[in-house]
Amino acid sequence: MRDRLLAAEKVKAIDWRDDALYLLDQRSLPLEENWLAYTRVEGVAQAIRDMVVRGAPVIGIAAAYGVVLAARVRKAQGGDWLAALEEDFTLLADSRPTAGNLFWALNRMRDRLARAKTRIDVLQVLEAEAVAIQESDREANLTMAQLGVDVIRRHQGNAQAVLTHCNTGALATGGFGTALGVIRAAWLEGMIEQVYVDETRPWLQGSRLTAWELANEGIPVVLNVDAAAAHIMKTKGLTWVIVGADRIAANGDVANKIGTYQLAVNAMHHGVRFMVVAPSSTIDMELASGDDIPIEERDSSEVLEVGGKRVGADVPAFNPVFDVTPADLIDVLITEKGVVERPDAAKMAQLMCRKRLH
Repeated sequence: MRDRLLAAEKVKAIDWRDDALYLLDQRSLPLEENWLAYTRVEGVAQAIRDMVVRGAPVIGIAAAYGVVLAARVRKAQGGDWLAALEEDFTLLADSRPTAGNLFWALNRMRDRLARAKTRIDVLQVLEAEAVAIQESDREANLTMAQLGVDVIRRHQGNAQAVLTHCNTGALATGGFGTALGVIRAAWLEGMIEQVYVDETRPWLQGSRLTAWELANEGIPVVLNVDAAAAHIMKTKGLTWVIVGADRIAANGDVANKIGTYQLAVNAMHHGVRFMVVAPSSTIDMELASGDDIPIEERDSSEVLEVGGKRVGADVPAFNPVFDVTPADLIDVLITEKGVVERPDAAKMAQLMCRKRLH
């Protein structure tokens, strides 16, 4: 299956070349495909904050390359450049508070720096580590896609309809995708005949990004407003809701794009199975439950305006961009380390003790 998955990969969101980080500006998709170049950490942090790049895995990858750019500048400035570099780690960490992969990647870069700080080639070491983070995420996606197909086949092998939320494809990762990667792989295996995509208010990641990725690959896709999801579950023969995650707590609670929680509640009511797909770097074993996950709230203008034009009434707007789905609403959690059915604290601890399957 791996060769078929690689052949199907057509989209990427991030590129490192010529000592610069290039990001596909996801704010302008699908109307325009614009690549932006960054040579300083301040620009990378702002790009993460402004949603030029989004999706927990690729945010972490971008931050890793941001550390490389920062180290190059700080080292050239001389003095106690390692101490000064801590300001850049903080700048990147503050760019988005919920995405667990961001902090995982920064910790991995800091650890690598601590082991290499006395070496002359420290910048090359950091660059190699950032590249390794990107490549390992892509490999994890391919493994998760295969595991997800196995789970779908085991529970129901016939062609079926699924629903997904937000964007979890190649645009959100180092390549291929998490939840959308499973959907792509299952479609290649003839196991999916229709994908329903929530538009995902207020940034419309489903409408602008997921539908674009699926349509580009010829995968049958229908776009729906978020509020239609329960109706689709009731009337369209839906068998799976398949979503990603931005952070997962030690007990299996999952933080994901706002609207995921209500999908899980509706899925349980309608007998639709609920799958979460995310790399193990998303799992934060230091957080006991979803109550401990910081939930980012963004500016109210994202709700009250469309294309910079105000369409909402002159009232305050509540704009949390993530919610937490309790573990007891999740049928299966898939990482590159393996599959956890009905996740809980004991099963999560066991999962994190495993080595990767590949």
